[in-house]
Amino acid sequence: MSKLDRIRHFLNENKAGLAIVSDPVTVNYLTGFDCDPHDRQMFLFVYENREPALFVPALEVARASTVLDFPVFGYVDSENPWQKIKAGLASTDSPIIYAEFDNLNVTKFQGLQTVFEGRFENLTPFIQKMRVIKSADEIQKMIVAGDYADKAVNIGFDNISLDVTETDIIAQIEFGMKKIGINQMSFETMVLTGNNAANPHGIPGTNRIENDSLLLFDLGVVSQGYVSDMTRTVAVGQPDQFKKDIYNICLEAQLTALDFIKPGVTASEVDAAARNVIEKAGYGEYFNHRLGHGLGMDVHEFPSIMEGNDLVIEEGMCFSVEPGIYIPEKVGVRIEDCGYVTKDGFEVFTHTPKELLYFDV
Repeated sequence: MSKLDRIRHFLNENKAGLAIVSDPVTVNYLTGFDCDPHDRQMFLFVYENREPALFVPALEVARASTVLDFPVFGYVDSENPWQKIKAGLASTDSPIIYAEFDNLNVTKFQGLQTVFEGRFENLTPFIQKMRVIKSADEIQKMIVAGDYADKAVNIGFDNISLDVTETDIIAQIEFGMKKIGINQMSFETMVLTGNNAANPHGIPGTNRIENDSLLLFDLGVVSQGYVSDMTRTVAVGQPDQFKKDIYNICLEAQLTALDFIKPGVTASEVDAAARNVIEKAGYGEYFNHRLGHGLGMDVHEFPSIMEGNDLVIEEGMCFSVEPGIYIPEKVGVRIEDCGYVTKDGFEVFTHTPKELLYFDV
């Protein structure tokens, strides 16, 4: 059954006539058409009993028509998109319409309400269930993306110097990736030195790389439409024993969780496997985020690997395992790999060593 057929089957089961897909990543996932409409409107309309239609900005109509085998129509910037949708679509009298609530802002939702009179229900949970189990082809693409992430972080390692700043190293990483054909990172690359790494989402800047301290790299790439995400923390010079101890606790937590993962355990149990290590060491309050997040075509997808989530882990799920310890003004450590669940365990996409690496500069 094709992905679009799965949507149609879902509509049939729920006595609904129409699904409206608004997330560009979901549109790509369902159809193979990749487009960022920016501030313009784009919707995929999937009917229970007729062919779908794609509505895009006028400047994308020609390209979309070469990719898709169903109708594509659009609007120019000076036109009212909602009027164009109403005029261009076959009418539907369905009392129930499904839409991606997690993607709709108020403007989009109110606009769609001027076109369709049915009751809106949430399509997002069904899309999440579709995307959460990756096919062998998807996993292979993520293996390739992981390999590129390993290459990227090693470019970073090669540029560690006390004469450069965090953003200097980032520039070298991203330039190096573009030279080998990677045009897009998964998210803004993070290189954080010393106390700046004690903020889980620290902002890189003009801080020069500190000696006798820890240096955190968090990065990923987009390859063939799929993403990677990894974090490594390394030593510059000779950090004190306290920093080394924090690193080793974090590493033990990550390795414990990676070894625990298999089909049948729950997301909360995976989180606890890592969290218990950090709590027993006395640093539980400094691990202040979930253990992991799903990823695929997006860098943050369903599910969340966190306390309170009783979702049962299944073969083919892909997510991150990234414990961290962040002690303000003292030290920040995170170690992250993403991977996929196998029939009896978990395989990571990234393979850069995790024993504490030392760089004498």
